[in-house]
Amino acid sequence: MTAALKWNLISVEDYLAGELDSPIKHEYVGGVVFAMAGARNLHNTIVINTLAAFHLRLRGKPCRPFNSDTKVRIQIGGQTRFYYPDVHVTCHPNRPTDSYQSQPKVIVEVLCKKTERLDKGEKKDAYLAIPSLDAYILIEQEMPFVAVFRRTAAGFVREVYEDMAAVVPLSEIEAEMPLAEIYEGVEFIPEPDEEE
Repeated sequence: MTAALKWNLISVEDYLAGELDSPIKHEYVGGVVFAMAGARNLHNTIVINTLAAFHLRLRGKPCRPFNSDTKVRIQIGGQTRFYYPDVHVTCHPNRPTDSYQSQPKVIVEVLCKKTERLDKGEKKDAYLAIPSLDAYILIEQEMPFVAVFRRTAAGFVREVYEDMAAVVPLSEIEAEMPLAEIYEGVEFIPEPDEEE
């Protein structure tokens, strides 16, 4: 017989206080804290391009983009979670003194081999449970490919955009996202399986 693992659960308050002083970002799932890995330059280029495209289109409008230093708080099944999406947009921001947002309208994750399963599984399920969320966007690194899970009256529907001339419409936030801008300056090269 094996002994069950004992988790030392951390309160939401202790987690939030610790993140303000931590040199490493951590995500939080129901009291369990997970350190986040760094990203490659290719990933960061796509994230910055996406953030810049949103910033340009949302200036002077009520919705604002946030980068991966701002957490999103999710209440799901009686459990609190905090994730750091690559980019997200909210139209009802939390107080300036908070370190997270609670009502994202759009969330973007740039996929990489290390996080793809998490982004398409656990995080997707959690994000789609957020009442304010209208679109969850997954962006591939190795080729022009964007999948959007968009809220409809019948639930979330998946849309795919895979041409560099394509434009992702985001009427929910009065914006659009051209793939040419997302992938500006990106050289499509296969991501290695192992860290070198």
